[in-house]
Amino acid sequence: MEQHLYEPVHSEFRELCREFLVREAVPHHQRWEAEGIVDREVWRKTGAAGLLGMDVDEEYGGGGQHDFRFNAVLDEEIVAAGCTGLGFGLHNDVVAPYLTELTTDDQRKRWLPGFCSGDLVTAIAMSEPGAGSDLAGIRTSAVRDGDTYVLNGQKTFITNGEMADLVVVVVRTAPDQGAHGVSLIAVETGTPGFTRGRRLAKVGLKANDTAELFFDDCRVPAENLIGTENHGFYHLMANLPRERLSIAVGAVAAAEKLLAVTLDYARSREAFGRPIGKFQHNRFLLAELDTEVTIARTFINHCVAEFNAGRLSVTDAAKAKWWTTELQNKVADRCVQLHGGYGFMLEYPVAKAWLDGRVQTIYGGTTEIMKEIIGRGLGL
Repeated sequence: MEQHLYEPVHSEFRELCREFLVREAVPHHQRWEAEGIVDREVWRKTGAAGLLGMDVDEEYGGGGQHDFRFNAVLDEEIVAAGCTGLGFGLHNDVVAPYLTELTTDDQRKRWLPGFCSGDLVTAIAMSEPGAGSDLAGIRTSAVRDGDTYVLNGQKTFITNGEMADLVVVVVRTAPDQGAHGVSLIAVETGTPGFTRGRRLAKVGLKANDTAELFFDDCRVPAENLIGTENHGFYHLMANLPRERLSIAVGAVAAAEKLLAVTLDYARSREAFGRPIGKFQHNRFLLAELDTEVTIARTFINHCVAEFNAGRLSVTDAAKAKWWTTELQNKVADRCVQLHGGYGFMLEYPVAKAWLDGRVQTIYGGTTEIMKEIIGRGLGL
């Protein structure tokens, strides 16, 4: 089905992304997966290519394109290239709005040039050992002491956590006010009392460093407060739809790639004297998956357009996130099955995609939380 989301300028940007990834990421990605982290230099090369901070104002070195379609194109091409361990989506899609929309002029001058050049890698620290989807349950505290905040606590499952130069940390600044006592504070690498734990061993996305972070009487300048004190929960709720849209974009791209790879396999792999795609069960299964992936693509393109227009609701972002990620996992599972024993071999892209995609229904808000959001939107 012909889609109408992208314009010629986005097609040109897609070629730029594709050529860059083939040249600078694909040849190294297997090594990065073995090492559990990418080379720092690839971030600087990505910035030099104009693939970081596409929607950051040009005065800070960004692309000045306030159009999420550019973000979506890069997200899709990273999936298509099989370079799922890159943390650019977290940097561009999730952290960027906190640094562009909630910061002061001084903060933007300090952080955004490096954000766009790749000299400053970012992360956001929400999850804790005892608090994941329930952000109101976080325990990491920040106590004001003169012109500093003193942070104590622990974060876990932090994407880009080991490499990040700047971490937006979700902290509790008013312990007795629940969700109304949460703030966002930027912690820079080298800050005394800020340490990183072990590199976490994951099922998939192995090239992307994921770490534990520790704050032990960590003194951060009060000027590193992002947004308004005790309004952090509202800042998070305002930006989570963008994060969930980003995840959904990647989910649809992954489902499309899995289906294309499996269709090729079904046409060429023979059993009992004919291609396996000729068996009615397999043909019907692939027809079903193709239909669902087309529906997902149509819906996600609509969501991207609605986001650009400032109309994507929290509820619709939740719908996009849970439906597309569950579909991604369904497609991956069925495609592994259609590959038979080869589907269980990591040398086949379908096996790696199966592993990499499993977390999609968990991070950014679990499927169950997404359904809660939608249910509440129905007045239930």
